[in-house]
Amino acid sequence: MAARERRAASAAESKEDFEIIDKNQVPNAAELKSEEAEKAEEARWSAPILSLARKASENLALGYGSALRSASLAGLIPRAAGTDSTARTSARCNAMEERANLMNMMKLSIKTLIQSALSLGRTLDSDFPPLQQFFVVLEHCLKHGLKVKKTFIGQNKSFFGPLELVEKLCPEASDIATSVKNLPELKTAVGRGRAWLYLALMQKKLADYLKVLLDHKHLLSEFYEPDALMMEEEGAVIVGLLVGLNVIDANLCLKGEDLDSQVGVIDFSLYLKETQDSDGKQDGGITAVLDQKHYVEELNRHLSCTVADLQNKIDCLEKTNSKLQEELAAATDRIGSLQEEQQQLKQQNELIRERSEKSVEVTKEDTKVELDTYKQSRQGLDEMYSDVWKQLKEEKKIRLELEKELELQIGMKTEMEIAMKLLEKDTHEKQDTLVALRQQLEEVKAINLQMFHKSQNAECSLQQKTEAISSFEGKTNEMMSSMKQMEERLQHAEKARQAAEERCTKMKQELAGRLDTCQQQMSQLDTKCSTLEKELKTEKEQRQTLQRELHQEKDATALLKTELQQMEGLKKELRKLQDEKQQLEKVCEEQEQALQEMGLHLSQSKLKMEDIKEVNKALKGHTWLKDDEATHCKQCEKEFSISRRKHHCRNCGDIFCNTCSSNELALPSYPKPVRVCDTCHTLLLQRCSSNSS
Repeated sequence: MAARERRAASAAESKEDFEIIDKNQVPNAAELKSEEAEKAEEARWSAPILSLARKASENLALGYGSALRSASLAGLIPRAAGTDSTARTSARCNAMEERANLMNMMKLSIKTLIQSALSLGRTLDSDFPPLQQFFVVLEHCLKHGLKVKKTFIGQNKSFFGPLELVEKLCPEASDIATSVKNLPELKTAVGRGRAWLYLALMQKKLADYLKVLLDHKHLLSEFYEPDALMMEEEGAVIVGLLVGLNVIDANLCLKGEDLDSQVGVIDFSLYLKETQDSDGKQDGGITAVLDQKHYVEELNRHLSCTVADLQNKIDCLEKTNSKLQEELAAATDRIGSLQEEQQQLKQQNELIRERSEKSVEVTKEDTKVELDTYKQSRQGLDEMYSDVWKQLKEEKKIRLELEKELELQIGMKTEMEIAMKLLEKDTHEKQDTLVALRQQLEEVKAINLQMFHKSQNAECSLQQKTEAISSFEGKTNEMMSSMKQMEERLQHAEKARQAAEERCTKMKQELAGRLDTCQQQMSQLDTKCSTLEKELKTEKEQRQTLQRELHQEKDATALLKTELQQMEGLKKELRKLQDEKQQLEKVCEEQEQALQEMGLHLSQSKLKMEDIKEVNKALKGHTWLKDDEATHCKQCEKEFSISRRKHHCRNCGDIFCNTCSSNELALPSYPKPVRVCDTCHTLLLQRCSSNSS
């Protein structure tokens, strides 16, 4: 196994190794000598196509030996009976041999395809035999080691499955996949795979797409066996060989019947050199001449196609030329009419210039007079403005002082309001206390009246008692007189004394009892009088305290009255200050209105000055632009043409198109409304509105 692997490596290193199956086609030493003689004869070829054929034959002759060596090493050429018995039939060795043979055949097919394409020097079509053999070999390489998938119909073994992965891995290949799917004539997966290969070769991206597949071998393992050509290093070598096909330009026909056909067999006759001497030379010359003939016919066909295309282009150009001539005639007519209009416009322009110069002179004189008057009025206004500004400053100072005084007065007013509220609260409380005290006084008065009535009743009762006592005393005096009389009578009548004494004792006893009762009543009356005197004293004391409180309340009410009088005076002063404030506010408002009017006058004068400046600028800067100087509209910047004509703005003198100068306004230098551009229209309207305001 190691020796065989070394031999395969040496065969891979020699880049000219090929796959040969027929032993009879192996050249011997005599044939090699004849080939060397043919090389010496062929060295005298001078035509370029024959030289290319000579190089191809040399490369093929040199490749035979290496191909035979590799074939003998790989076991394709049968050896002796002894060696056949010792050949190993293991699957791995067979796979290695198949990979080596396919790689060699791919090298040979790519080499012959490039050489033949360069020798022809034209785009290849699908009928070119080396290109057909290249696709056959490529199909064999892609089908090597391909897994068989079982379906409902049967077993399926196509190489289109791995190629479908390229669309997912490389978005650039989506166009190929969609175009292959859109081909209605394709019925089999083999046909789709061949169409995909054709399109990739025409795009010169076949090597790139296959390289993307080889970079993702974990995805290829679903379709290929582990020892397949696409899973080993030989696949990378084949991709490297396919890069050389980017030099070829191919134009392939995608027919469903041809693409759905069975896999072709590799034709080795293209890669084997014939060993005939003279016949071979003649056949080579004939083939070269035939190739030249085919090449010339192809060139003639291409030239006839190009001549037909050029004839069609000439017809189109003649038609366009006739149209352009008609347009030229119309344009010349238009140019003549435009020149006439230009002359008329020039005459009008001269008249307008004369009028404008006259109007400019008049306006200059007017502007000079207006400027002088404006300067004088400006000086007077400046003086008035300075005086008004000084008065404003003084009034602002006075206003600030008044505002400060007002703030102080407002503070005093708030304090007075707080004091008034407190005084009102005190007065309400004192009024409540006065009401309570009055009620108490009324109650005390009622009590005093009751006590006075009681004292009067007591005095009456005392008078009655004193009268009774006096009556009793009179009675006692009478009794004493009567006693005296009785004593006298007793003295006069002793007899009757004893009886009278008994009666006297009884009477004395009765009088003593009556005296005791009277004394008891007198003591009771004395106690009552003492209690009444005490009550009178307390009432007098209460009356004195009430009188004191009344005096205090009278003093407080007098103070409150004085405070109320002061508050009324302060209110009067506040009213006066408010009146003064209103008067000052009126004065300030009048002064502010006067200042506003002065500002309006100043703004109007400024606007007039700006208008005069703009008029001066317009008179100085705006010149009547010539028609030759303007090629584009000044506002929309569109180019002037026969349909888009030029129009002058009568205010600024610039040239505009019809859409940008469709407005008309009455100007002082023109009797009728004239054409004005959009910007001048807006400016003049603003001036008119400001002047009217």
